[in-house]
Amino acid sequence: MKKTNLSEYDPTQVPSGKDFTIGLAVAEWNSEITNALAQGALDTLRKYDVKEENIKLYHVPGSFELSTAADLMLTNDKKMDAVICIGCVIQGETRHFDFICEAVSQGVTNVSIKHGRPVIFSLLTTNDMQQAKDRAGGKHGNKGVEGAVTALKMVAFQKRLESF
Repeated sequence: MKKTNLSEYDPTQVPSGKDFTIGLAVAEWNSEITNALAQGALDTLRKYDVKEENIKLYHVPGSFELSTAADLMLTNDKKMDAVICIGCVIQGETRHFDFICEAVSQGVTNVSIKHGRPVIFSLLTTNDMQQAKDRAGGKHGNKGVEGAVTALKMVAFQKRLESF
């Protein structure tokens, strides 16, 4: 059976974030979409007890800047447990889409490895605006919710490993 809402998850499998500090780097480009994604992430972090003062929200001009923002956030805030990178790149008529998507995916991975902390890829890469809307609170859920759940699970995973 094909899954249609990609944000469905078992809430009993999501750890409490009461002692976590989570950053969000949100691209301003395609803000109708990225703001909806950020709201989904914020609502989810709050639902799982991340304290308001431990949620750090920053906006950057576009998706290309997400990796740099995550690096700066983790460099300057040693208490930050994870960063969720939220953006939206919509296919156009040029190869710009390909270059941006590849740069962000590689950048997010590199920043996470560099800092040894989770950096979550919540970047929509869609063919058109309708696909983006469908994944920003529409029929396919909200990728921001998925990013927040992933951040909580990865921080809990890291803390379990560090406790050995």
